[in-house]
Amino acid sequence: MAKKNAFYAQSGGVTAVINASACGVIETARQHKDKIGKVYAGRNGIIGALTEELIDTSKETARTIAALRHTPGGAFGSCRYKLKGIEENRAQYERLIEVFKAHDIGYFFYNGGGDSQDTAHKVSQIGDELGYPITCVGIPKTVDNDLPITDNCPGFGSVAKYVAVSTREAAYDVASMAKTSTKIFVMEVMGRHAGWIAAASGLAAEQEGDAPHIILFPEIAFDQDKFMKQVNRTVKKYDYCVIVVSEGVKYKNGKFLSDSGTKDAFGHAQLGGVAPMLANMIKNELGYKFHWAVADYLQRSARHIASKTDVEQAYALGKAAVEMALKGKNAVMPAIIRKSNKPYRWTIGEAALADVANVEKMMPKSFITRNGFGITDSCREYLAPLIMGEDYPPYKNGLPHYARMKNVAVAKKLKKRFKI
Repeated sequence: MAKKNAFYAQSGGVTAVINASACGVIETARQHKDKIGKVYAGRNGIIGALTEELIDTSKETARTIAALRHTPGGAFGSCRYKLKGIEENRAQYERLIEVFKAHDIGYFFYNGGGDSQDTAHKVSQIGDELGYPITCVGIPKTVDNDLPITDNCPGFGSVAKYVAVSTREAAYDVASMAKTSTKIFVMEVMGRHAGWIAAASGLAAEQEGDAPHIILFPEIAFDQDKFMKQVNRTVKKYDYCVIVVSEGVKYKNGKFLSDSGTKDAFGHAQLGGVAPMLANMIKNELGYKFHWAVADYLQRSARHIASKTDVEQAYALGKAAVEMALKGKNAVMPAIIRKSNKPYRWTIGEAALADVANVEKMMPKSFITRNGFGITDSCREYLAPLIMGEDYPPYKNGLPHYARMKNVAVAKKLKKRFKI
């Protein structure tokens, strides 16, 4: 059978290690030149396939591709763009087939979270529907750690490490000033429906009284009276209180505390600003001086403090995706399977995209303390291995030295243009 080219794209919010997965895909494909031709990357995710904006990764040196392993962000551009069902917008899928045919693409690798795996699943179905053979493999990625089946998601371990480190460091600062100044520090982290990132802050605490003193999870309905009492008790006992809050914390009626009233490209409520809201709430009711911070993009782009475990897993999943495709596996996603905690051992298994797409994995109740404000020992046991190890990027002139891609465009072959 004649070898085919491959299409790889990144989707959704990028991470500190998504490029490590890209590195795994490209390096592994180059090792199988007898079966895979070129690897074309989509410029800005699936949009690059629809608009025929392809990047020829063969124009990059082996050294540059290797440097992707320690480079944050999305090397080829990402997107938030959800494909509709084939019945709703057949033209999108016909366009994808036109582009795949024009560039002899037989392998499709889509690197992203839940919505992205849904896209990958839809693409995997168009071969039979439209008469074009395409082998499709999803590659997991999401800082939210909310994909099912896989034990954890690439990108999460590094965010978890950043949040735990930041919580501990900020707590030292607040404790120093608490006697005569700041009593309250609130840090807002990502996590729309699942509190995995907020939970990771709990790793910063080693003994009684250590920060974070309060963690607010999306899985636990926010009770203002209960929260205020806990804050006040903490300040009375330790002289200060460090709070880590997930952006997705909700009231009992399901309304987000930080719902801005706008929607993102996937139709999700646009969140942000829960930290200052809580800080002012505390100030108004208890009178304590406060500071707050929103980790935002900093938490997911901090490659300088990435988890070595996370980097290794991200690369391994990219590599496994190519190997699965070469075995003829379609509509699947490589998944991390935990073998043991102590010592930490993991391997790579397989999940059907149909079982992954649009399914969110929440924090189990057993991971949250009875009072709803902390993590249990079982949660700590799950989280701890994921932040282990350091994998520092090379430094130049005192700053991290990251890959700079040429991103050479592939010549367009189709006369018809496609509007997004």
